Amino acid sequence: MRAFIFPGQGSQSVGMGAALAAASPHAREVFQEVDEALGQHLFRLMAEGPDADLLLTENAQPAIMANAIATLRVLEREGGIRLADKADFVAGHSLGEYTALCAAGALDLSTTARLLKLRGQAMQAAVPVGEGAMAALLGADRAKAQALAEAAAEGDVCTVANDNDPSQVVISGAKAAIDRAVPLAKEMGIKRAVVLPVSAPFHCPMMQPAADAMAAALADVALSAPVVPVYANVTAAPVADPEAIRTLLVEQVTGMVRWRESVLAMQDAGVGDFVELGGKVLGAMVKRIAPDATATSVVTMADIEALVGRL
Repeated sequence: MRAFIFPGQGSQSVGMGAALAAASPHAREVFQEVDEALGQHLFRLMAEGPDADLLLTENAQPAIMANAIATLRVLEREGGIRLADKADFVAGHSLGEYTALCAAGALDLSTTARLLKLRGQAMQAAVPVGEGAMAALLGADRAKAQALAEAAAEGDVCTVANDNDPSQVVISGAKAAIDRAVPLAKEMGIKRAVVLPVSAPFHCPMMQPAADAMAAALADVALSAPVVPVYANVTAAPVADPEAIRTLLVEQVTGMVRWRESVLAMQDAGVGDFVELGGKVLGAMVKRIAPDATATSVVTMADIEALVGRL
């Protein structure tokens, strides 16, 4: 069995999508549709930068999605590989869950772009700059990360935000709590704690205003049943009912990204082949979570051609 998986924030870089757009009219169509949906030259920003503007959450989120959907569109239109025929499940990391839903036909491309633009803006606006932070814990499992978050909180918000793989967990919350957590980490047997260059504390209770904004936006959106089930970040379980998906997308804003558990659950369901589209982050995580599985990251035309040959 096979799962198509889609990357989250942090996989953006200036130049993304440019070679694909130069090589394929189908990729160009995706970028043009996203530009029109957003009323901005997002693809120009992806291709040329500046990096500081692409890093902004409201730009990075739709850009990463557009790049992944362009990769899928080339695979489907030029490679003759239909996701509905070749994937048993889809999943995405944080914003990648929206990409997965778009890939599986639950959301159309223009709607997905607008939702992610709003999601980025709402997440940025939820907490004043400088009041929140996130830190990656290297050499920590979820139990150690949870213990550290509780020890560092001291009345402030500090929670596990991303359970990425057996050796990397991310905590999120008030800047003061994250500042306390970094030196505490070594004392608690964690190899290293690194403060992340993000502008807001994602996936923690401080994001509630953004969750409220997404609840309002998603209430007006047409959601179809996906052609294959989507593994949801907050439950690490498959979902196909549109109303359940709507609820889970709202919960996802403040909830933990249970990526490690999602991969293990897909493996338990029979998935042995994971295909990451539009990035090179999740494939490496999958190999650390499920060493016996095959994990392929598909970014370039050469990658797409190799995948077509294999599928």
